[in-house]
Amino acid sequence: MYYLSQMIPTTTNCTINEPVIFNSEDEIIQVALAILANRCKKGAYAVNDPEALGKYLALSLGEETREVFGVVLLDNQYNVIDMVPLFFGTISSASVYPREIIKLVVERNAANAVLYHNHPSGLLEPSRADIDITKKIKNACEIIDVNVVDHIIVSSKGFLSFAEKGIGPF
Repeated sequence: MYYLSQMIPTTTNCTINEPVIFNSEDEIIQVALAILANRCKKGAYAVNDPEALGKYLALSLGEETREVFGVVLLDNQYNVIDMVPLFFGTISSASVYPREIIKLVVERNAANAVLYHNHPSGLLEPSRADIDITKKIKNACEIIDVNVVDHIIVSSKGFLSFAEKGIGPF
């Protein structure tokens, strides 16, 4: 059994009136995912720090056994409009069509976007294909005045932000 009060550092401002008991680590992860998903709801969360988004994506996609490529749509204040998984592939690749991303961005009236995908292999380093498709999508979005602000790769080992690492067009 796990008690929430045992897991919260004493330096937090969190007050617990009653113990919260979890029967497994999986239950704790599900609660954490629900909290993070709530933060990423439309208008409830501004993406100004890739770490929170990266952690959420790593938790939700890190164990996927096939590649999933998607986009986080943002307004002009970087508030989340929606998170949309768009392309589903195999264990080592996914076919990505920039046209479909442009179509979605226009339909949802997004001003900014964050690309994301997972690496089922666990490796966090981007491939040449990852960098090339990022450039292609970023260039296509620039034509319609949409800024691609990051591309996040996730796995069971964590996440990598292109923008934080200075990879590709960022």
